[in-house]
Amino acid sequence: MFSDSTIIERLGLRTWQNIALLIVNLVGASLYVWLTSYSWALPQEKGLNSTTGEPFLWAMAVVPTLTVALLIDVPWGVIILKRKHWSSGRLLLFVGVIWVIAIAIDLVHH
Repeated sequence: MFSDSTIIERLGLRTWQNIALLIVNLVGASLYVWLTSYSWALPQEKGLNSTTGEPFLWAMAVVPTLTVALLIDVPWGVIILKRKHWSSGRLLLFVGVIWVIAIAIDLVHH
C-alpha cells in the first residue's frame, strides 16, 4: 500500500536534522516517563492522602525535561513556519503526539 519512501516523505524524514530532532524528542519523552515514575502512587496506596515529597519529585523531573523539550521544539517550529517546510511540520505534530502520550501516561498513574 505505502512504500517506505512515501512514509519517509510524509513524515519529513529526508534530512538528518529532522531525524536527530525526532530521536532527541523520543529520548526526552522516554526520560520524562522514567523520571516521573518515581512519584507515581503505588497500587496498594491508591486513595490515601499523600503527605510525602512526591509532588516535589514530580516537579524536579518535569520542569527541566519539559524546558529542554520546549527549547528544542519551539525554534524548530519557528523555522518550519518561516521556511514553509510542511513535511517537517507533520513530523513536529507527530512529536507533539508523542509528548501528549508521555504526559497522559504520567497523569494516569497519579
